[in-house]
Amino acid sequence: MKNDIKKILLSSEEIASICKKLGKQIEDDYKDKKPIVVGLLRGCLPFMSDLVKCINAYIYLDYMSVSSYEGTSSTGVIKVNKDVSTDVTGRDVIVVDDIIDTGHTLEYVTKYFLNKGAKSVKTCCLLDKPEGRKVNFNADYVGHIVPNEFVVGYGLDYDGLYRNLDFVGVLKPEIYSK
Repeated sequence: MKNDIKKILLSSEEIASICKKLGKQIEDDYKDKKPIVVGLLRGCLPFMSDLVKCINAYIYLDYMSVSSYEGTSSTGVIKVNKDVSTDVTGRDVIVVDDIIDTGHTLEYVTKYFLNKGAKSVKTCCLLDKPEGRKVNFNADYVGHIVPNEFVVGYGLDYDGLYRNLDFVGVLKPEIYSK
């Protein structure tokens, strides 16, 4: 599996440092608010798991599942597969995802929660790929900017694989262009 990686962009140590930095920012911003931290399944799992351990404040956890990708590209059409089980009305929500690429998903989910009555919605991503942006939307908390290459690992996948790598790397083009 590691032989499929062209180069490593973030080591597990660098990711841990990012989680500590973002966790502290969120802790400082929400110390008296008890936000609902909502992870977007499945890519968020490793990142969110490590991130919330770095937030020394009261938080609630929930998950939702949305989809827009087929293979290596976004369809631009967002589908909610699993909604949160927590009522967000009047609450502060922090949406956690592995990467912001086109921006479609996070823009949609932000509007979705605001339409459901959330008091505020902020977004947190391990990675930001600005060159992939299709809409004018940026995450509020970003760990690392990545180039416009196909990245996998630490939650990011290609056809459901590679999420379990403990680093983020660039997938060799010959793997996804077969």
